[in-house]
Amino acid sequence: MTMTRKEFFREAFLSLGKTAVEVSDTLQGSSVPVPEDLPEEEFPPQPEPDQDKVASADNGCCLARSCGCFSCSERCLPGAITMLPGVGIRIDEALCTGCGTCEHVCPVSPKAVRLQPRPQPEAASRDV
Repeated sequence: MTMTRKEFFREAFLSLGKTAVEVSDTLQGSSVPVPEDLPEEEFPPQPEPDQDKVASADNGCCLARSCGCFSCSERCLPGAITMLPGVGIRIDEALCTGCGTCEHVCPVSPKAVRLQPRPQPEAASRDV
């Protein structure tokens, strides 16, 4: 069987149109009961900041470097997360409160943002 490109595309478009009409007829024919009072979605309470922890980025599995995921940066109230196109995210430890919201909303597994213990500043002078 030999088909020209024009016939091939015409058949493809016709089959798509037939499928769309069949789906539309199916959806119109079914009546799904919709509850009148839908419960409001409750969001979990905002985590309490923990000054002993700081967020740490693993840009190897972060979606922000390729597809523009903004989950963590949109939810970061102190604005500690910066997006770097093609690289991923950068976290300003001075602004990070350690609340963990960024880790909670990260959509990938393993998480691209994790809370880690905050590095303690070393003593400037030590007694020997």
